[in-house]
Amino acid sequence: MNTHTFINVNRQEDQNIQWLPMPRKKQRPNHLFKLVPGKNQKYSDQRLRASAQRKAKQGDYTNAIALLTQLICLHPNRAVDYNNRGLIYFQSGQPEKALADYNKALELNPQLDSAYNNRANYYASVGKLSEALADYEQAIDLNPGNFRTWINQAITFRELGLHDLALENFDMALILGCPEEHIYGERGRTYHLRGDWNCAISDYQKALQWFSPSGSASSLSRKVETWMNQLLKPLSA
Repeated sequence: MNTHTFINVNRQEDQNIQWLPMPRKKQRPNHLFKLVPGKNQKYSDQRLRASAQRKAKQGDYTNAIALLTQLICLHPNRAVDYNNRGLIYFQSGQPEKALADYNKALELNPQLDSAYNNRANYYASVGKLSEALADYEQAIDLNPGNFRTWINQAITFRELGLHDLALENFDMALILGCPEEHIYGERGRTYHLRGDWNCAISDYQKALQWFSPSGSASSLSRKVETWMNQLLKPLSA
């Protein structure tokens, strides 16, 4: 069985994170913000959340978690902050804490589709694929336009050898407007494993066309190149 992987399909690199909107401000030095009571509390919450997002993107998971924990202490019934902290716990290699936060988020807001998607990713990462599929399905029922969930569920279908279902999901993600390089790469891999080599090569080539030859290779482009080489090597032997 292939190693289960998840892809970041957001061009702004905030995979599955449901950050609340924040007004644009000039960049300030990184530090923990003092909380301002009264009418400025909402703005202080936005600053904390934006700072946590920035720290997470920089790989500073410890401070990102600390900032979100401050928000949770201030607003213990806000599901989105548990969901976001759970995602950072997951990214930082603390899956059990991530699961606890996802469960709390869904206890507070059973309609939060991104929390179902994130919890499904946890289940898939530990090999609980049936539980993962159930959560992906719930996320799609709540928000059919969440193309991240369609992709993650497709990868899980592929892990189970359900290639036709995986292909249907990838096609739906394309319809919903997912960045095409991600779909073509992952759909090509599905065709590859199903034995449709011509379709696989076509999708791999489409995916690689999106990457700049002068820039440093992304993890996705390296992965697609590896899959392409695996496919073509027997043909050139």
